[in-house]
Formats: sequence, structure tokens, C-alpha cells
Amino acid sequence: MKIIKESQGGQSVAVTEQDMELINRLSRKKLGREEVYTFAVRLCDNEIDRDNERFPAQTLEQLAKLFVGRSGIFDHAWTAAGQTARIYRTEVVREKGQLTRAGDGLCYLKGYAYMVRTKANEDLIAEIEGGIKKEVSVGCAVARAVCSICGAKLGECVHEKGQEYGGKLCWAELEEATDAYEFSFVAVPAQRQAGVMKSRGMVYTKLSQLVMGHPRCAEELARLEKEAQAGRSYLSGLRREVVRLGALAESGLDTAVLQSITDKLEERELLELKQAFEGRTGARYAQEPQLSYAREEKKTSGNDGAFLI
Repeated sequence: MKIIKESQGGQSVAVTEQDMELINRLSRKKLGREEVYTFAVRLCDNEIDRDNERFPAQTLEQLAKLFVGRSGIFDHAWTAAGQTARIYRTEVVREKGQLTRAGDGLCYLKGYAYMVRTKANEDLIAEIEGGIKKEVSVGCAVARAVCSICGAKLGECVHEKGQEYGGKLCWAELEEATDAYEFSFVAVPAQRQAGVMKSRGMVYTKLSQLVMGHPRCAEELARLEKEAQAGRSYLSGLRREVVRLGALAESGLDTAVLQSITDKLEERELLELKQAFEGRTGARYAQEPQLSYAREEKKTSGNDGAFLI
């Protein structure tokens, strides 16, 4: 995510009495306005990100409550020494006239954070003001990731994030936020605008993350990914063939409907459907041979008997 640059706020935020009241609810001693530095951050939005995942607006509303009081750190390193700031207020902002790739109105979770001004963080404040430290990422937990194509839990259906089915992109809807951990200053965020990283505590969410630092495991994973890609290509071709045969067999189904059906089928079901359509197609387009070698010879009439030798 990145520091907000907008007419209403910009990087730094003017500290109001209301801000100080909220900040002092989190501090152990009563702080004065001159003791704190505040800034606004765009935590996450409801756009489809680089991981082909997104937070629906309802999840952003849930995260808004969970992020109040959470710390700002560096690179998701959970150490007390790395704590730099704390979020004291959040809001969900709607962008008028802008739509997400999913087709709904664009909105994002905006956080307001504060730091206590010290000698140690003078350079960090200068870097935030100068736009050097601006990309951030959040760590949070959600109850489930739902497939945008069929509505099932991702991993329990045949669809894969980033693939297209019937011209529709598959992504994960991250639903029911259960916890918020922190926001971190990072180099490369996941979301294009907010730079959000979703995680469940310290649990790895991708095999590629798990095999980092293990060359032999990474090599094995690369081989499996290559084989998986070949399998996906095979299934894609099989689905196209079933749709083609279904059209030839005049199954009574529209091609788009048939395509939607085959997208949900596994190999065994596709092969059975293919065999059924091939049977109907063969019967429908069977042709009489032009030459036949099994016909009975026509019996000659009695009048021709005299000419036979």
C-alpha cells in the first residue's frame, strides 16, 4: 500500500483534538500535539490484485474495526524493535465513478497512524514526507477464500486463480475478516494500488514461499508445475472437443451453456460425455457406402436362360 496523496490529506495529516483523543486512548501517558507525527495510509482496497485475490467491500468494513490499534513495522518482521507507528483511526473510502475489474464500485480502507517524535525516527519521518517510504503491506486473517466462478471454497473446486473459464477470470474473494496483525513498510506490495499482502499469521500461503532456500525442493516444484500445466492444456483441449461434439450431435444445449458445463467437469466425466456425443454423432452422420461387395446377385429372368453357357 502507499501513503495517500490526495487533496483531503496528503502524506502528513493535521492533528485535531479528536485525533489526540483517539491517540491518547492508545498511549500510556497523555501526549501533546507537538509530540506526535501523524500520516494517512491506504491499507487495502477491493480491486483484484497481483495474486488474483481481492477483499470485497464487506471484508474491508470488518478490517476497518480490526486494524485500530495495530502496529506499523518493517517487512512483516514481528519484533518489538521494529515497531514504528500505530493506527488510531480507520475509514472505508468510496471512489465515486470508479469500478473494479469485478464490476463493483471501487473502495479502499484508509488508516490514520501516529508516531511519537524522537531523535531515532527523524529520518523515517523525513523519508515518509519525501515519498521514499510509501509502499506498505498488511497482514491479516480471513475465514475463507471463495472462487469467483462457482462460489465454492477455493481449492474445493476445479477452478484456479488467474485462469479464464468461458471468458471469465477466476479470482479469490477473501471473506469474513477474523483478525488484523500489522501493516509493514515493504519494497514490493501485492496490490497495485494499496500493496496488500494477505496472510494467516506466519503460515505460508504458497508452495513457492515454502521451498525458498531449498534448491532441490524448488526444482521438484518446478517439474510438478510443468506437468500440471501440461495437464491443464490437455483438459482444456478435451473440453473444447466435448463442446464441438455436443454441437455436432445437436444436444439441444447452447454452445455457451455447454462450455459452462464442461468447465465444471473432471476428466472422467468429460470422457464419458465425449463418448456419448461421439455415439450420437456417429449415428447421425452415418453414410451408405457407394460400393458394396456383399449384395446378392440379381437373379436372371427365365427369358435369358437360352443365352447362358
